[in-house]
Amino acid sequence: MKPIQSGIWMLGMVLLLVGALGLNVGHAGGMELVSMLVDKLGVSQEQATGGAGALFQNAKENLSTAAFQKVADAVPGMDKYLAAAPAKSEAGSALGSLSSLGKGAGKLGSMAGLADSFKSLGMDSGMVSKFAPVVMEYVQSKGGDSVAGLLKGLWK
Repeated sequence: MKPIQSGIWMLGMVLLLVGALGLNVGHAGGMELVSMLVDKLGVSQEQATGGAGALFQNAKENLSTAAFQKVADAVPGMDKYLAAAPAKSEAGSALGSLSSLGKGAGKLGSMAGLADSFKSLGMDSGMVSKFAPVVMEYVQSKGGDSVAGLLKGLWK
């Protein structure tokens, strides 16, 4: 092999390796929250992804667009979580529409919708209160206190 061909071949191999490592690092970053939930709560990966997705969907529906964007920017793989959120049942949607009646009723409807989502994932409604602190801890580690603070009022 000529030196130029050998150099091009080596460069190609290095770029391939760097690209593969870069993809793995990005994928691992997106799975960090799922791993935390699985380890701390003993849920399956599907439940962890869907439960986090339900919480993030709740945040998307209840925060301003700008506030939710700050959360989304802090969380790698946000689209994956939102896509994994269970579809809302008619009962959960009806309860969620209570938000038009006032702040207290809106929060009640929002929490009922979360409980419904968690039930559809095979978890009881009490898991919402176990997921929320883990998700907030993760968001805080990625986006700081101000971003995590956006979520605290929603899930307590």
